[in-house]
Amino acid sequence: MPEKPRIAFYWGASCGGCEEAVVDLAEAILDVVAAVEIVFWPVAMDFKRRDMEALPDGSIQVSFVNGAIRTTEQEEMARLLRRKSALLVAVGSCSQLGGIPGLGNLFDAESILNAVYLESPSTVNVESVLPAASHQDNGHAVELPGFYDTVRTLDQVVVVDYYLPGCPPTPRMFRTALQTLLGAPLPPKGSVLAPDHALCDECPRKDSKPEKLFVAEFKRPHQVLIDEQQCLLAQGLLCLGPATRAGCEAPCVRGNMPCSGCAGPTTRVRDQGAKVLSFISALLESKEEEEIDRILSTIPDPVGTFYRYSLPASLLQRKRIKERSLHESATSH
Repeated sequence: MPEKPRIAFYWGASCGGCEEAVVDLAEAILDVVAAVEIVFWPVAMDFKRRDMEALPDGSIQVSFVNGAIRTTEQEEMARLLRRKSALLVAVGSCSQLGGIPGLGNLFDAESILNAVYLESPSTVNVESVLPAASHQDNGHAVELPGFYDTVRTLDQVVVVDYYLPGCPPTPRMFRTALQTLLGAPLPPKGSVLAPDHALCDECPRKDSKPEKLFVAEFKRPHQVLIDEQQCLLAQGLLCLGPATRAGCEAPCVRGNMPCSGCAGPTTRVRDQGAKVLSFISALLESKEEEEIDRILSTIPDPVGTFYRYSLPASLLQRKRIKERSLHESATSH
């Protein structure tokens, strides 16, 4: 019998939703297991780092890595997986764009650790102890990964062959990607394994969008009784469909909630947040500066809204902090 292709899964800074997308294949996961040999999946099976290190370089057909790079350990594993894999796939928003963890780039590591271990109302830490890279106690040594100031995307650390977008990618998207990457011919390197057009193009409400659309005020979902048939933008809800790649089957819109942009931009957009700002500007009903400021003030968290999933991959990348090397910021914690 010919050897089955080997595949691996790993997660970095993420919530675990991408792993759930694999499990949500339901009965189809049995077909996956029958077709491949899973040689590394530490979140689901008892694999250790030494198991990966023992494999020959390039012997894994495809490695699926979800999650951003926040710690020294995650960077080390990304580099190890890159060396062992013929193909490396960035799975989900966090790996591709930085994701929700990427909003940590609005702060530095020190302020984050202080907030969690010293300033939280529920924390009692009289001695002001913070995590350290190494600790000795009663003859025992404990080593912790270093915690970087800056969250990075997977391709800011290693070369990535393909991207599978979404938060998380749907099981259908994952199954299609797996079939594509284990077949032939392969898509061009660097491809995003999803349609390259905006979500609005396949939105079930697209026919209800007015030809000329103007907004006098943006509303949050809890502030309005949402019409299940009408375009969400036409109802004053900030739906990011115009700036977001299609392929997810619009589950949020079908669930009567606006798109939050998790699938990232199409290839024609360099910075998703800037694209959002651009189409919002075109929707503003007024041309008076004072009125424009009033309308925009109804968006309570512009950075968290426009760059919810994409800050590390954007032109901005992070809030400016005092210059420190990655090595210094990691080893200092």
